[in-house]
Amino acid sequence: QVQLVESGGGLVQAGGSLRLSCTASGSVRSINAMGWYRQAPGKQRELVASDTYYANSVKGRFTISRDNAKNTVYLQMNSLKPEDTAVYYCYAWRSGAQYWGQGTQVTVSS
Repeated sequence: QVQLVESGGGLVQAGGSLRLSCTASGSVRSINAMGWYRQAPGKQRELVASDTYYANSVKGRFTISRDNAKNTVYLQMNSLKPEDTAVYYCYAWRSGAQYWGQGTQVTVSS
């Protein structure tokens, strides 16, 4: 089992920045991939960023990075827009199973 705990969400004005963190614990060896999804009210959950992918809507503004020594993945979010408002979920893949964090709310005011 893998446990994921996110932090770093909050309320920010448009144009501002936030950095989300997600730390894995438990069976962290052999975690294949980590990344971020988000879900806005009334919308489907969408993939925001992974090791090899950025959603078109965040390219050039968001950066994903990973610190393997700390079992942590980060999402640096710059030039935030009101449409970035959502609950952001960290995920990890390990041995064919996908694990999820509890989510962290990001609210961008105009």
